[in-house]
Order: sequence, then C-alpha cells, then structure tokens
Amino acid sequence: MKSCTNPKSLFVEILFIALSLLISFSCSLKNSLDPSPLPTNFLFGTASSAYQYEGAYMSDGKGPSDWDVFTHQTPDKIMDGSNGDVAVDQYNRYLEDIGLMEAMEVNSYRFSVSWARVLPKGRFGEVNSGGISYYNRLIDALLLKGIQPFVTISHFDLPQELEDRYGGWLSPELQEDFIYLADLCFKSFGDRVKYWATFNEPDYLATYSYRQGIAPPFRCSKPFGNCSEGDSEKEPYVAAHNVILSHAAAVYIYRTKYQVEQGGKIGIVMNCDWFEPISNSVADKLATERAQTFTHNWILDPIIFGEYPPIMQKILGNILPKFSNKDREKLKSGLDFIGINHYTTYYVKDCFYSKCEPGPGVTRTEGSYQQSETKYGVSIRKPTSIEWQSVYPQGMEKTVTYVKNRYNNTPMFITENGYGESNNRIYTDEQYLDDFNRKNYMAGHLDSLLEAIRKGADVRGYFVWSLLDNSEWLRGYTVRYGLHHVDYATLKRTPRLSARWYKEFIVKHKTETFCQK
Repeated sequence: MKSCTNPKSLFVEILFIALSLLISFSCSLKNSLDPSPLPTNFLFGTASSAYQYEGAYMSDGKGPSDWDVFTHQTPDKIMDGSNGDVAVDQYNRYLEDIGLMEAMEVNSYRFSVSWARVLPKGRFGEVNSGGISYYNRLIDALLLKGIQPFVTISHFDLPQELEDRYGGWLSPELQEDFIYLADLCFKSFGDRVKYWATFNEPDYLATYSYRQGIAPPFRCSKPFGNCSEGDSEKEPYVAAHNVILSHAAAVYIYRTKYQVEQGGKIGIVMNCDWFEPISNSVADKLATERAQTFTHNWILDPIIFGEYPPIMQKILGNILPKFSNKDREKLKSGLDFIGINHYTTYYVKDCFYSKCEPGPGVTRTEGSYQQSETKYGVSIRKPTSIEWQSVYPQGMEKTVTYVKNRYNNTPMFITENGYGESNNRIYTDEQYLDDFNRKNYMAGHLDSLLEAIRKGADVRGYFVWSLLDNSEWLRGYTVRYGLHHVDYATLKRTPRLSARWYKEFIVKHKTETFCQK
C-alpha cells in the first residue's frame, strides 16, 4: 500500500520545524546573553525642524517667519551670516531624505510644521493650501515606507505677522493663534499622525528670546543683555505662561475633538540637561535642584501638577504669573508623554551664599545657581569642539530617572540626542565621514538609556539629532550634527559612519525584540 504523504511536503515540513527550533534556540541563547529591554513598538528615529531643514523661503504661499526676518535684517547676528532660505532644501528633497531613513531602517521621523507655511498671517489670514499640501505629501511618503510621523507643532519659528500685530508670546492673544494652528494640524493630518508634540523646548524660547535677548524678538534688560526694550526678570515668565496655557488648550482640543477617533498621543518636548552638585555641601545640592526646577520643572510642573514649583513661587513672588481657576481646569488635560532633549551635563554651584561669576542662572530670578563644565579645573565630561557640549553618557540615565521619579513614570521619548562638531575647513572628506566621536557618543548614551529602561523607566523611543547637517540657528552652518554629511555647495547627502552604526544598533534590537515575542 502506498503512503498518502507527499515526500516533498514532508521534507518541507521537517525543514520548517528544524528552522523553527534553530530560531528558538538562537533566540534563547541571545536573550540569555544580551536581552533587549525595548518594547516591540519602540520608535527608532531621527529629528529635524522646519526652519533648519525645509528652505523654500516664501515658496508656494509661505509667509515670513520671525527667523526669516531676523536673519535677513541682521545677518551679523548669525555666526556665518547665513539664513534658512535654502537650508538643506528638504521641501524639495524630502523623497531623497526618506530614502536615507529607509536605508537606516528607522521607523519614525520627528519634524515640525512651519507655522508661517500653513498660516502665513495666523488666524488673521487664509489657510495656505500649498503648505498643507506639502505636509500631506511628506506624511504620506513617510507612511509608505513604514516610517511614523512624529510632529512638533511649534519649534521656535513664529509668523512675523503675530509678532507685529500684538507682540508674540508676551500676549495672551497668541494662545488663540496657537489653538487655531493646532486644530488645523489635527484636522488636516491627524488621521495619519499618531504622535504630536505641542512645543519644542519652551524654556529655551523664553530664555533666549526674552531674558538674554539673543533670539527673536530680542527683548532683554541689563545686566542680562543689551536690547532696545524688554524686562529680563519678568518677560520670560510671561512668555512661558502663555506657552503653558497654549499647550493645555491644544491638548484639551485634541482630547475632546480628535483623540478618540484618531488614536494618537500628545505631549511636549523639553530640554533636559543633567546637573551634578559641584560639592557635597547642602547648599550646592539645593542649588542643583533649583537648576532642575528653573529649567524643565518650570514648564512640566504646571502641566502635570497644575502649579508652578513651590520654590519658584517662593523666590519669584509676584513676578511669576498666576493660574486662574479656569486655567487650572485647562491644565487638567495634562499630556500623554514627555519628550526629552538631552545633550550634556553641568556641575552646579550655589549662588545664594557664595559669590558667583556672571552667567546663566546666577541671579535670584533665575534660581541663584552657577553651571560649570569643570571642578577644580577638571571637566565632568570629555570636551568636544562645541563649548557647551561634552560627553557624559551617565547623564542620560540620570536625567530619565529624575523625570521618571518626579512625574510618576509618565511615558517618555528621547526626542533629541546628538553630537555636534565644528565645521572644520581643513578636514578631508574621509575625516568628515568617519565620525567616530559621534558614534561613540551615541553608543554611550544609548547604553545609558537602556540601563534606565531596565530599571523601569517607561521610554518609548529615541530620536537622533540629526538626520542631516543643517542650519543650527545662531551658529548657522558652522556646526555639523548630521548622521549624513551635507555638501552645502551641492546639497549632496553622504552617510557617515554613525549612520551605518545606528542602522546596526536598530537591527540588533529589532532582532532581540522579535525573539522576545
């Protein structure tokens, strides 16, 4: 009697079982030696912003932003006299850039909306269909390659119309304009965008624009800076207050009108440097906590707890704006995640009881602390060619753990982390591309992040700053952060060693999380 079993089918079945056993054994061995703590839906991405990347100045109906006007009228304030008129031309080269992302196997891309591109005159003018069309094309092209859009609604740039009309972030009217922008974004793109950040680094916006007066609209008072008008002790807190309430209103609109149907998440992105006390004294330890408080806690405490930090209220008194009962109702909307931009670490010295040299943080209304890169002449970290940035990987774990503990382990994304190098004109092409320092920086900080996750931190993504070399605000094109080198004469993109390393890291952890399924 003949067998009913097809020999070929039996062979295929045996082969499949053997391969399954081999994969299972390999995964067991891998997980026992080096298990990945990352969830299967972890976002690996790169980050950018509209002004720094898009170019296409005044194209297809775009209006002037405050940064456009600033760089055109006072080019001497930019280190190399440049502007963002062309930047790296992502407006026209987005498909090429998405191809670079696909080659690295990232699954998310963080970018921002140019406010002046979609609403050239804010709520006082028409919606620019050309701008809406561009972001629709970008989002659709990303999704076609399996790359999730992670959208920042406001990343520093503001339509000049709103500054001229009522004074920008010093006016509560800007809350209405931001709500109008956010609602337009949710309505136009929210069916495909699952991650929204309302603002990027509002503490920097308030400090640079309204205390130090080195960014638009250049408001400050002595001794903080030399501006034609402003109040460096009061105005940063007024501007930040309007940002906080704008965030709360946008989150409320998203939760009540869009979130259930669209299924996305909404948060805010903060700059989070790490601070270490320069000594074991009680004064320096308290100063270190004030440094944390007067930077990111300043913004996050009201959003999450409904009030400014108590120490800020005590020190600032009537300088700090008050939340009304109506405001507190808005603040209850909170957020779904906290974005963390982490680059560097500082030592902190107390300035309440000790004499300090002039610098950021030293005055009473800034928190009375002094930040320093060195202790007794020895740096806390490995210096780089960028004076404010050095390499201290432990700062990543410490920062994430601090945010985890203070804010009840609210989900977190590392929305920026990257390594800058000065644009060295004597470098050869090989030196530009073999960026061992950037690779090592990323490796150290990712290892530190993984340790924080192993200890329970709810971190759901990591975004490198940046996909490409780009315009770095006041520094222009004198600093390079890209995983891809950009030849600014031709705009040719070339992957660096760090791009290849990042792909290998992603593939490794994707494999490990696959094994954990």
